[in-house]
Amino acid sequence: MNVIARTPAILIVGALAALLVACAGSSGNLGSVPPPARTPATSSGSVGSDLMPGPGVSPGPGMTPGTSTSAASPASPASPAIVPAGSTIVRAYFVLGGEPGTEGLAPVLRVVPQTPAVATAAINALLAGPTAAESGLRTITSAVPAGSTLLGLSIKNSVATVNLSTEFDSGGGSTSMRYRLGQVVYTLTQFPTVTSVLFQVEGRTVTVFGSEGIVLDGPVGRADEADLLPDIFVDRPAYGAAIGNAARITGNANVFEAAFRIALLDANGAILLDQPVLASCGTGCRGTFDVTLRYTVANGQWGTMRAYTPSAKDGSPVSVREYPVWLTPANQP
Repeated sequence: MNVIARTPAILIVGALAALLVACAGSSGNLGSVPPPARTPATSSGSVGSDLMPGPGVSPGPGMTPGTSTSAASPASPASPAIVPAGSTIVRAYFVLGGEPGTEGLAPVLRVVPQTPAVATAAINALLAGPTAAESGLRTITSAVPAGSTLLGLSIKNSVATVNLSTEFDSGGGSTSMRYRLGQVVYTLTQFPTVTSVLFQVEGRTVTVFGSEGIVLDGPVGRADEADLLPDIFVDRPAYGAAIGNAARITGNANVFEAAFRIALLDANGAILLDQPVLASCGTGCRGTFDVTLRYTVANGQWGTMRAYTPSAKDGSPVSVREYPVWLTPANQP
């Protein structure tokens, strides 16, 4: 499957959340996804839960990484938010803006009513777009046009067929078109039984997407959208999520000699830790990483997760990917 953008355009960006969900490939019950027609539901497979989402009041406009309030503030409770009974957490992907090499797709979390059609819930959460607080914080938007609706979704042989309304392929340049495709692909492939996505608009399979002439010659997988990722892509934790203690950080990176660093900062911007990480591949290829971080804080608080590479010139951070995370003492959830 190749995705070819024939003309350049202006980047449309977006992403933030105060919630956290499973990484693809772990375990746990997802339920089934109903197809567009009234036929038996198709199993979506399973994916496990991540740690709890951050407190109910997420970092909003004016609360930048490194300057979050502590647990003593009424707006920042001492524990992660509890997912209401009868609800489940789904992951949606928006685009977090930044300098070249740092902008790109980023996971966010949404709490939705518990349903066997959890993949449908994830796509509907994506189509709803970022919240006002999210979009007000740091160049957070969605490339998906307003008014786009899900007309149907089915999964067969690891391919999700998603049928979207005509608004989905309207407006924007080729970069916007690529991002909206990537947002859907990453949102659906969070589920381990989905490896690629076949796009339909108003029931017709798409072979050339939008007026920019993006050619889709078959189902689209994550590897086809790798150029929509930042140099260091953190897939876990999600933006604004509780990372626990110890904190597991996973994702992939394409950096010089596969080497970069991850730092955690507390609510005052003080560095709690800053440790080297080595991806499985680098310098022209995208390698995976999976590290566990242990840190010390006195109470629950908003902090910052920062992934970066040290500059070869003076060691200063470059390719910086950072966002708020909820920090907890080691003896708390």
